[in-house]
Amino acid sequence: MGHTSWFFETFILNRFDLKYKPYNEKYSFIFNSYYETVGSRVERPKRGLLNRPTVEEIYDYRKYVDKAVLNLIENFNGHYANDFMSLIILGLNHEEQHQELILTDIKHIFASNLFKPVYLPLKTDVQISDKTKAAKFIKYQGGLINIGNEGHNFSFDNESPCHKVYINDFEVQNRLVTNGEFLDFINDSGYKDHRFWLSDGWDKICKENWTSPLYWEKYGNEWFIMTLSGLQKLVMSEPVCHVSYFEADAYAKWSGKRLPTEYEWEYVASSTNDISGNFMGNEMFHPLPSTGKSKVNQLYGDAWEWTRSAYLPYPGYKQPKGAIGEYNGKFMSNQMVLRGGSCATPKNHIRSTYRNFLQCDKRWQFSGFRLANDLQ
Repeated sequence: MGHTSWFFETFILNRFDLKYKPYNEKYSFIFNSYYETVGSRVERPKRGLLNRPTVEEIYDYRKYVDKAVLNLIENFNGHYANDFMSLIILGLNHEEQHQELILTDIKHIFASNLFKPVYLPLKTDVQISDKTKAAKFIKYQGGLINIGNEGHNFSFDNESPCHKVYINDFEVQNRLVTNGEFLDFINDSGYKDHRFWLSDGWDKICKENWTSPLYWEKYGNEWFIMTLSGLQKLVMSEPVCHVSYFEADAYAKWSGKRLPTEYEWEYVASSTNDISGNFMGNEMFHPLPSTGKSKVNQLYGDAWEWTRSAYLPYPGYKQPKGAIGEYNGKFMSNQMVLRGGSCATPKNHIRSTYRNFLQCDKRWQFSGFRLANDLQ
């Protein structure tokens, strides 16, 4: 909350309100995440040592910033109106990102606690079937397609410009890979066979002794998973989640398939205007089994989907000037693209062109995957 308040203060109030007085000059140092242009900040490894300001003080800070922003909106004189409104909308979308991130952080912290505390009790009115519906592969004809946001509605800079991409004929799995299917990979010594792993991935699992997805725990012969509702028995029909790119890629090789490219994923997703799924608003905060009601299911919500595409700028991309240019542009190396949102993503935040990105070894995000294959 301190960081998102700082975002509005730094990029909007300090620029457009000449009479604005910062709430506390030290907050810029404390709540700047990674913006080199803005100035020095708390080093990332030391952020966990912060125990001040207090939560109460941050709520006061937020009220102060909210009041100033609302007053600025009501009295804005129209000068630089496009810049002003675009930054307001960017700030709101930035805050939605952090609403999602705080859920992943809470889960990671709670999972590290021996008592496995509960953030939100498990919903008892939702019936979850443990029967996994057989996966199907849906064929798509390739060709020259449009990729990227056309600019009619809000999008982040990394979704543009819209451009043409050629894709070959392919087929894609009609749902996400499940826990039960991934367990088959584990039981077949998938984590012990170097043939399925990228070199960096093999080094990672050997060094850190990975034997299953993050948050999986085995007691006797039964598998459990840490959720935001505490430790729960693993449901085989639910999408596998909290896997790295390395694990998703290894499973795909083991199965004789591959991960879809981000272009293939967007091509499939853009064929429907129905952005529905298991999002944050459901308050499940956990992936659910596929209902199988559509030709291709779980494109949105449940789990972010790893693609085999590196996170790179689109042709013609120009990084915005100033500090805002650091929002996405400077991370365009050594990361892979994820698509579709998750059970922790606000529904109105996602769209078919949205590009998330993470380093290959990261597992704290609600990240899963589906399989794809080339057609001869």
